[in-house]
Amino acid sequence: MNLFFEESGDFKAGSVMSQVGEAYQVELASGKRSKVRVKDVLLQFTAPDAATLMEQAKLTAAQIDLEFLWEVAGQEEFGFAELGAEYFGHVPQAVEAAGLILALHTAPIYFYKKGRGRYKAAPEISLKAALAGIEKKKQQALIQASYVEHLKQHRMPEQLKALALQLLFKPDKNSIEYKAWAEACDALQTAPAQLMLECGGLATVKDFHLSKFLFESFPKGLAFPDVAIPALPENLPVAKVQAFSIDDVTTTEIDDAFSVERLADNQVRIGIHIAAPTLGIKRDDALDLIARARMSTVYMPGDKITMLPDALVETYTLGAGQTRPALSLYVTLDMQDWSVLATETKVEAVPMAANLRHNDLDTLVTEDNLANDAGEYPHKADIAIIWQWALVLEQGRMAKREGFGLKPEQTNRVDFNFYVDDDVVSIVRRKRGAPLDKMVAELMIFANSTWGKFMADHGVPGIYRAQGGGSGGWAAKMQVRMVTHAAPHQGLGVDQYAWSTSPLRRYTDLVNQWQIIACVQNGVTAPLVAPFKPKDADLFAIVSAFEAAYSAYSDFQNNMERYWCLRWLQQENVRQVEAVVLKDEVLRLVEIPLIIRLAGMPAMARGAQVKLDILRWNELDLSVEARLLEMLTTVTDEGMDEELDAVEATEAVGHMSGEDAESEVEADAENDAELSAAAAADATVGAALEAEPIDGPDDALLA
Repeated sequence: MNLFFEESGDFKAGSVMSQVGEAYQVELASGKRSKVRVKDVLLQFTAPDAATLMEQAKLTAAQIDLEFLWEVAGQEEFGFAELGAEYFGHVPQAVEAAGLILALHTAPIYFYKKGRGRYKAAPEISLKAALAGIEKKKQQALIQASYVEHLKQHRMPEQLKALALQLLFKPDKNSIEYKAWAEACDALQTAPAQLMLECGGLATVKDFHLSKFLFESFPKGLAFPDVAIPALPENLPVAKVQAFSIDDVTTTEIDDAFSVERLADNQVRIGIHIAAPTLGIKRDDALDLIARARMSTVYMPGDKITMLPDALVETYTLGAGQTRPALSLYVTLDMQDWSVLATETKVEAVPMAANLRHNDLDTLVTEDNLANDAGEYPHKADIAIIWQWALVLEQGRMAKREGFGLKPEQTNRVDFNFYVDDDVVSIVRRKRGAPLDKMVAELMIFANSTWGKFMADHGVPGIYRAQGGGSGGWAAKMQVRMVTHAAPHQGLGVDQYAWSTSPLRRYTDLVNQWQIIACVQNGVTAPLVAPFKPKDADLFAIVSAFEAAYSAYSDFQNNMERYWCLRWLQQENVRQVEAVVLKDEVLRLVEIPLIIRLAGMPAMARGAQVKLDILRWNELDLSVEARLLEMLTTVTDEGMDEELDAVEATEAVGHMSGEDAESEVEADAENDAELSAAAAADATVGAALEAEPIDGPDDALLA
């Protein structure tokens, strides 16, 4: 006797070897033996043999007309034998019965299983819906296959063009578009972004990097909403100065300027003038919401995304020949020792005499020329006075920094400027700490520190950057953090530091300017009328949102600078390059700021100069492959220690080309402070281990 039975949701047939009570011992066609319960048996038959029955039953099942079978079944529950008699017109034979069971079991949209060998026909409305779903899937499968064929021929289907960015950066993995895309990538053995370029979904690799950033950070696009630009405030007192700014040639958001007025008794009054867009922007108005959504201007080689609309920037920027609203800090100095005799903050209109540019003056305003009163350039006498004070300010900060227990700040790092014109990149080396940079940086740091104290003295909260004095280990103590109360910034060597000098391009500075102006205009009542009151929860939300946005913007700029470094290699047809060892397997090219990690490189001293063969690079994932050709020499004057510090530092602050020199100095100071503290911690641990007697193997291992 043979049995046709159900086992674990599958149907099988075999020959009975024996029966014990309610169970059979059955041998399958494969030779495997199985224990089958009586209740699982659907058919008993003598012919044909089990293997033949299964083959013929499958053929029978394939020939059964399911629609006709569904009509025959009616709406009542039935057993397979009952339906078989109706369908075949006679009591079904073993092969017919088994075929019918297989057909019923494999057609769940037509028949619902109600028990062992028992079924019920699906309601008509449910059957129609299921059949429509199946038809839809068939059509989708055909469309998906068509998409795949187009993509394999590097042709972008029209329906996929509008979804290009979503497919790359935020795909719906259940959509046929994504499934087609993934299938085509697998078939071609290529990366999704590469296929997108080859199919024309993106024009260039640069578009890929920019589109990815915009998709994540500017999902609503870059266009500003249509808002009214406030008119310049009237009736502001006009300052009796002729101010000038110092910026890179690409800078359009000119928000800081200087003036110098010589006084009697060997005194001088230096003015630090900051553009005052807050006189036209009010908290929670349309322009404030725009600025708060963006948080900062985004910089990249050859382009930028401004925080504020161009029309507002043009209205409030400190352009030459214009008289513009400004928040001014006047500092009266004794020129004998450059001590500060008095400070005064004013809200006024400042006449702008000139916008000086680094590109025109860097070769003229040098330390030697300043020391010898050589060269001719605009505002020469004013710049000489500012230079003298800047040196004193720097010395004072360094003394304060050392008082906090930190090493002196390093100032001889090499920097690089990127200029892009019609997709042709120029990368120009320049050394940090040039006189013009130092003047701007020191006076901006002084203003940010002075105004930070000004807000604190008036009991008005602001947004401060603090470093040092935190809790936890050394790294936590020196981690830079943003707070809403005055706190020391040990890396810069100041007692408090509130970003206030870039209100056209940083939202934190915009907020602080509101608070400072409230102090100027209201004095002791400022805490009652300032836009942000003490313990204002919105201020904490701004800090959190700014840090997230600023970090994303900085990462994007770093990626774009790396992209343009790779483009430079292609543009200049460079394959063999010189590089310097920063640490272990980390090198930096001499001519451009391209960092390469060379796995397996033999150990070399920091500062060793080597020649590399650039084998290949990928502008999409920004990877570089190179091999070591030879070791050249060891350099000691390229600021290697400082460049290593920049690579190792846990936070790269203010690294946005196009920003002010103050941000570069701040970044260097904070990085130096973190690593100085880490070095001190290492020294402390080392000294403790040396002093501790070694008593056992565990202690020896620790030492």
